[in-house]
Amino acid sequence: MSTPNHHYLDASAAETKRKAALALPIRSAHAGAPADVSTTIRATLAQLGPELVALSRSIFDHAEEAFRETESVADIRRLLSAHGIESRGGAYGLPTAFEAEIGDPAGPTVAILAEYDALPGIGHGCGHNIIAAAAVGAFLALATVADQLPGRVVLLGTPAEEGGNGKELLARAGAFDLVDAAIMVHPFGYDAADHPFIGRRIVRVRYTGVAAHASASPFMGRNALDAVALNYQAVGFLRQHLPPGDRIHGVVLAGGDRPNIVPAFAELEYYLRSPAVETLKDLSERVEDIARGSALSTGTTVEVLWDPSPYSLPIRFNQPLTARWAVRQAELGRTVLTTAVVPSELAASTDFGNVSARVPAIHPVIRVSPPRISLHTLEFADYAQGPDGDLAVRDGADGLALTAADFLFDEDLRRAVAADFAAAGGVLDVEGYFS
Repeated sequence: MSTPNHHYLDASAAETKRKAALALPIRSAHAGAPADVSTTIRATLAQLGPELVALSRSIFDHAEEAFRETESVADIRRLLSAHGIESRGGAYGLPTAFEAEIGDPAGPTVAILAEYDALPGIGHGCGHNIIAAAAVGAFLALATVADQLPGRVVLLGTPAEEGGNGKELLARAGAFDLVDAAIMVHPFGYDAADHPFIGRRIVRVRYTGVAAHASASPFMGRNALDAVALNYQAVGFLRQHLPPGDRIHGVVLAGGDRPNIVPAFAELEYYLRSPAVETLKDLSERVEDIARGSALSTGTTVEVLWDPSPYSLPIRFNQPLTARWAVRQAELGRTVLTTAVVPSELAASTDFGNVSARVPAIHPVIRVSPPRISLHTLEFADYAQGPDGDLAVRDGADGLALTAADFLFDEDLRRAVAADFAAAGGVLDVEGYFS
């Protein structure tokens, strides 16, 4: 078996290290929360550390897949209850979603999002155990200053990021209607403020032909597998002419039953990804043209089924809020980089993009593994349950809690956050964008 060559990743890491040494630190023009509030939050987090690490490890061991995260949610809600905080299970109609809140509902609202679903066969190879524990830690720390908060903090448990697009389902049910900003953190191979997570759509292409005996009367058949093969090759040719950030990857789901029967049905599924909503829309149109052209060429009929689960849009990063995260992480000794330093082509997708198209949002990544260790691997899972993952829980909780406090206490920061969101296009019609 051929062994993948790591030269590209190693060279990229070396170049990133070189750029990082020259990069200026991220600055914020805003003061954020009062010093005494920040001190109290950090003192609380120091005490909470062992409980948060234990929660992360427990969620890691459960390794529950999308929409089945019952034990993980139970662990989180038990910890909240142990600290005197009520939570609501089954939030917004999703059985494994939950919600808790503290603070003054008359003021602005910031939502801290927790993910906790795992991958089939890999478990927490994306480190969602870290995401959940850091979010819970931030919320519990803020609860100790709840009577001082000039606004409200919501802890929202969001199931099924891996393939189910749980955040979009929550958004459609109104979870973000009263939210002024949303924040979360994701584990990664670097500390980065605005690492791109690109948009993704799913399309299933089904071809129907005419069955016939493949030897005695093939001329009476119309081969659906031929349409699939032609489609797959045409998509391969298309890749040469795509913008550098676009991705297409697919599998054949059905291709016939026996070689001596001309296949009357065949089916493919593709994931389409792109860094911008406009280019994702263009890519979708080109792939649909290929689907219909392949049917015409083979005398088959085609059904093109878009978005069997809701699509994910690219993340919009709110720059003033991102700067507060970077400043707070620098206080812990972490150097937060930007896309000018970290290679942007190492990009995946997330349903948090749909949240960021509705409200100002940040989704920084926090270093857990060496850069050459990829997400969605058993190797990354090892780091997610190891000492580096435990540190990311503590540091991530710190960054989320203090960024949330900064947002609530600093009116000038909130104005800058709102202005940045408006300049990026404001609220997008997520549900209707591809209609």
